[in-house]
Amino acid sequence: MVKTRSQFVCQSCGSVYTKWSGKCEACGEWNTITEEAVDATPKGMTVGKGRALELVTLSGTIEELARRTTGMLELDRVLGGGLVAGSAILIGGDPGIGKSTLLLQAVAALAKSGLKTVYISGEESVSQVRLRAQRLGHDKAEVELASATSVRDIISSFDRPDAPDVLVIDSIQTMYVDNVESAPGTVSQVRAASHELIKLAKKRSIALFLVGHVTKDGQIAGPRVLEHMVDTVLYFEGERGHQFRILRAVKNRFGGTDEIGVFEMGDGGLSEVTNPSALFLSEREGEISGSAVFAGMEGSRPMLLEVQALVNTSGMANPRRAVVGWDSARLSMILAVLESRCGIQMSDKEVYLNVAGGLKVSEPAADLAVAAALVSALTHMPLPLRTVVFGEIGLSGEVRQVGRTEPRLKEAEKLGFEKAYLPGKTKIKGVQIGMHAIHHVDDLVALFRSSARKVAAES
Repeated sequence: MVKTRSQFVCQSCGSVYTKWSGKCEACGEWNTITEEAVDATPKGMTVGKGRALELVTLSGTIEELARRTTGMLELDRVLGGGLVAGSAILIGGDPGIGKSTLLLQAVAALAKSGLKTVYISGEESVSQVRLRAQRLGHDKAEVELASATSVRDIISSFDRPDAPDVLVIDSIQTMYVDNVESAPGTVSQVRAASHELIKLAKKRSIALFLVGHVTKDGQIAGPRVLEHMVDTVLYFEGERGHQFRILRAVKNRFGGTDEIGVFEMGDGGLSEVTNPSALFLSEREGEISGSAVFAGMEGSRPMLLEVQALVNTSGMANPRRAVVGWDSARLSMILAVLESRCGIQMSDKEVYLNVAGGLKVSEPAADLAVAAALVSALTHMPLPLRTVVFGEIGLSGEVRQVGRTEPRLKEAEKLGFEKAYLPGKTKIKGVQIGMHAIHHVDDLVALFRSSARKVAAES
């Protein structure tokens, strides 16, 4: 008879302890450690009882991946060209961001293309899923539904030759394995349920989608090993107050992790955005101080975004710095460079920075656009209307080159932009857009000071 023992596991990071404590020393979370029963670990294995491995060389035949397009171009782009049979895909995101809506639209499109698709919901009843499908206009799609939480029942239903082509589990935190003595959603249950479902997907060549809850830090809840078990990890991002949603791959064994898919949430569900640059800049009107257009890259896709800044004199000892869509630490660095290298007093100013549209920018190429927006807001001098800005700023104030300059400029040219402020040593042929070299951040500040003097002289 197998003996069981207890251990204490953090439900936030999966760390294991021999006794309970109020705080997890690994992740710093409070009241996340719970007791779980686990099977006793075998004492050892006898050498010589296993099967000898058959070793091969690196040079050999490679099976070409057969992909199934979902009918949603943005989703296919992030997946690397479509679904791979037998792959396990984990998708996470904030509550209410649209994960279930995205997957329901995807399986409905796959069902219309002739694939057998099954949607298993552990959080909603069949009637609730039908209501969502009716609202999205997919109630006539041949998608099979079920409301279940038992992994044993799911495997018994689909471990057969006529298994579905696509299986959605919404969500993995609601699934349970009956021989694991812990509640659904705990580390042990999530690990065991995922293992059994992924094993089924590999055995029957099922494209498996697992929906995962996220913690308050934005990470997928449960053990970190869950992300190692699956083939692809996707994050569905977006701000509740914005209609735009970004699907981003952070792991993909069958494609790159530098692609994003852009969607717009509306009354009829999620619609794909094929030209996000034009959409993000659609509400930008006239020359406004504190605004700069950044020519960025998201994977292989160039994207133009508006960076907005507001600078105001503060009477507080520690002026407020508020950032939305960018790294606050990098903003502090840019402010320090402007004050130290350019003589611009920023320590007594309140600074507010926003990337319009709800998109999060992480690449250093946005440094020059942020600096331009800040100086523009401070001097009340707008940038020329059809001008894009990009470049990385070093601590000495130098503007460094960034990668993929040509597609950035071509995207700006396609949208009617006429001038670009960019690093000084950049040499690009084949574009008509005017390039203004910025060698040092002081060169950028000099442009605004020159414009201010010109305006003052005319007045």
